[in-house]
Amino acid sequence: MKVFVAGHRGMVGGAIATQLRERGDDVVVRSRAELDLLDQQAVRAFMESERPDAVILAAAKVGGIHANNTYPAQFIYENLMIETNVVHQAYAAGVEKLLFLGSSCIYPRAVAQPMREDALLTGILEPTNEPYAIAKIAGIKLCESYNRQYGTDYRSVMPTNLYGPGDNFHPENSHVLPALLRRFHEAAREGRDEVTIWGTGTPRREFLHVEDMAAGSLFVLDLDKETYQANTEPMLSHINVGYGADVTIGELAQLIAKVTGFSGRVGFDSSKPDGTMRKLMDVSRLEAMGWKARISLEEGVEQTYRWFLQHHADLRQA
Repeated sequence: MKVFVAGHRGMVGGAIATQLRERGDDVVVRSRAELDLLDQQAVRAFMESERPDAVILAAAKVGGIHANNTYPAQFIYENLMIETNVVHQAYAAGVEKLLFLGSSCIYPRAVAQPMREDALLTGILEPTNEPYAIAKIAGIKLCESYNRQYGTDYRSVMPTNLYGPGDNFHPENSHVLPALLRRFHEAAREGRDEVTIWGTGTPRREFLHVEDMAAGSLFVLDLDKETYQANTEPMLSHINVGYGADVTIGELAQLIAKVTGFSGRVGFDSSKPDGTMRKLMDVSRLEAMGWKARISLEEGVEQTYRWFLQHHADLRQA
């Protein structure tokens, strides 16, 4: 297939583009300077010119809690514009297959665990990232609405917490796994005797390696239309992609300490907030279709640490 991967410079988009090339597909990519997805006319011209067989929409404006709280208008505007421009112009150019990548934040703040697909729109969203979540929900509904009205085959996948090569290891705005990996790396190199982590260490989180996410996404993209429709509903068509198991933050910290060679004490500051106590995706829908994640957390963290050492030369020696 000729596949346009929007967001190929991100961690997930990059992994998807790599796996597409490895299996022999014709991958089309554009940098932000070459194609501004916020520009409707530019997206229209690109789609009309390239006419891909399929589109994978992995492009999005993303950020942590601070960024979501500081720039809520940008988060909802830019993500809505990217989605509407890409989905509509793909349809206008005759693209029949499209895969939209969302986020687990689409689910309500107080939701039964593990989170099932049918929990969507059943409760109040987490306030800190509500604008981003609303945009992602709109992306799902765009795909479903175009399918209903125009007979397209546009699908959506919702990943759990992702990590792996290409991750963000910034000390202030990275996610928990890469943030801990960097902290323990620096502590080991400096010979510190303790690393203290916010909270009690008891909240549970699920982590999926980005290569598994890419493989799961392509599995969903490749499903024949009958199988996909038989396992979904017209207006409840998104599919969770996760590892299917979670660990406590304390267990994660101990694993990262082992991988990075940190031999000191792991402490917990219980005066700091724990956040949501559990976030686990129900992946039974995807497993029933025949796909399951294969990279264990320990294997994935070890591989990610090797990538970190190779690509962050300035941090090899603290």
